[in-house]
Amino acid sequence: MLATIPTAEQVGAKALPDEIAPLRAPFAMPEFRKPVFPDRSLEIADAGADAKATAAIQGAIDRLHAEGGGTVVIPEGRWKSGRIILKSNVNLHLAEGAELHFSGELEDYRPAVFTRHEGVEVMSLGACIYALDQDNIAVTGKGTLFGPAPGPVRDQMMTEAVVEEFVPLDRPVSERVYEGHDGAPIFLPMFISPTRCTRVYIEGVTLEKTAFWNIVPVYCDGVVIRGVTVNSVGIPRGDGIDIESSRNVLIEYSTLNNGDDCFTLKAGRGRDGRRVNRPTENVVIRHCLAKRGHGAITVGSETAGWVRKLHVHDCVFEQTGTGIRFKTRRPRGGGGENLSYERIRMNLDGKAFRWDMLGSATYVGELAERLPPRELNPLTPSYRDITVRDLIVENATRLIHVTGIPESPMSGFLLENAVVRSRQLVEASDTVAMTLRHVTIESPDRTLRFLDARDVLFDDVRFEVPGGAIRVELRGPLTDRIRFENTSPPRPEGWTGDEYRRADTD
Repeated sequence: MLATIPTAEQVGAKALPDEIAPLRAPFAMPEFRKPVFPDRSLEIADAGADAKATAAIQGAIDRLHAEGGGTVVIPEGRWKSGRIILKSNVNLHLAEGAELHFSGELEDYRPAVFTRHEGVEVMSLGACIYALDQDNIAVTGKGTLFGPAPGPVRDQMMTEAVVEEFVPLDRPVSERVYEGHDGAPIFLPMFISPTRCTRVYIEGVTLEKTAFWNIVPVYCDGVVIRGVTVNSVGIPRGDGIDIESSRNVLIEYSTLNNGDDCFTLKAGRGRDGRRVNRPTENVVIRHCLAKRGHGAITVGSETAGWVRKLHVHDCVFEQTGTGIRFKTRRPRGGGGENLSYERIRMNLDGKAFRWDMLGSATYVGELAERLPPRELNPLTPSYRDITVRDLIVENATRLIHVTGIPESPMSGFLLENAVVRSRQLVEASDTVAMTLRHVTIESPDRTLRFLDARDVLFDDVRFEVPGGAIRVELRGPLTDRIRFENTSPPRPEGWTGDEYRRADTD
C-alpha cells in the first residue's frame, strides 16, 4: 500500500511553515534552526541609496559586519545594484514589495572573484550576491530579485568551448582570470552564490530572469534554503538550485520553474574536480515543487567529488521534463551513491527516471560512444545504490530509461511501491541489479528492452498493457538473469518459465 503522497497544493513556497521541522533521513543530519542576528538594522534609504543602490547596500553590509552583525533592509520600491558581497553575521532582507534589479554592465561585477563555473575553478564575475569565507549569512524576505539587465553581461556571454578544454587546468586558479576586458570571454555571474561559507540561510525571496544558475552554494557547510521561488523558463542554463560540493544542506518548501534543471546536485568536473575532491553529501530536499525544467531532481553531470547521502521526500513534479535524472560522462569522475527518494508525485512531459552516463560527442568526443568498453581509470564515474519508494507517476513518456557505461554499469536500483501511467515501459542498457517491486504500470506499450543488463527482477509487478501480454527484447552478450516473480501477466510472451538466463541459449 502506498504511503500518503502530497499534491501540488501541499508543497512549494506557498505552503511554507514558520518553523523548520525536525529532519528524518537515512543518515545523520544536524538540527537546523533559523539564524539569529544582532538586533541592529540599517535601511538602505537611510544609508544614502538612490536609483543605483550598490554603494549604499554594500556600505550598510560592511558597517553592520564591522559592528558585529545585523540586518540590512531593502524597503519597498525599485532599486538597482551591481554585485553585492555578503559578510558574516549579516542578513540581507528584502521587504515585501522590494525589487532589486541587477546591472548588466561588466564593470559592476569587477574585479574578478574566486568562483566555480560548471565544476571548474576560475576567477570571474562570481554572482550578483556573493560571499567568500563567511559565517552566518542570510538573504531573506518577500521581495524580488531580478537578474542582470540587458547589456554586456548578457551580450558578451561565455566562450562556447567546453569549459575544461578552454580553461588551462595546468595553471593556478589565480591565473585563470576572465573579466571580459576588451571583448574577452567571461563566465556569467550566478544569482546567489555563497562560496566556502558556513551557516547559510536563504528564505522567502523570489528570483527572476537570471543570467545563469540561480542559487549555488559552493564548498559550503550548513545551508538552509526554504520558501524560495525561482523563475527562469526560457533562459539557457537557467538552473534553479545547484548544490556544489557542499554538505549538511536542507532545501524545503521551494518552487522552481526553470530553463534548465530544477534541484541539482553537483561535485566538480573531471580533472579539476578530482583535484579539489570535495563531495556533495548529507542533503535533504523535502516538500518542494518542481514545475517547468529539464529535470526535477538531477544529480550531475559534474560528479568528480561524488554526490552521496541525498534524501528527497514529499515532493511534487508538475509538468517537468524528466522526473529523477542522473547525468555523468566518462571523463567526469566520481558519481552518485546512497541516494533515496520517497513519497513523490510526478506529472511529466518526459521520462520518470533517466540515467544519461555517456553524454554527447559535443562535450566528450569519442568517449560518448558506448563501445568499445574503456579501461577503468580515476575519471570513470558510476551510479549505485539508489532507492525509490512510494511513487505516483500520473503521466510520463517512459518509466525508466538507462544509458549506462559498459565498463561502469548503473548498479543497485530499487523501485518499490509505485503506481505508474506511462506511454512506454523500461529501456535499460549496461545495468546491474535493478528491481521493481509492488508496482502497477498502465501503458499502451508492452515491450521491455534490455541491452547488456543483468540481475533484473520484476517482483509483484502488474502490467496493464494492450492484450494483457508483455514482450521482452534482449540484446547484448552480457544480458543475463532477467526474472519475473508474482507478476501479472506471470511471464513475458513466448517464455516458458519466469526467468531468462544466458545459459539457456548456450
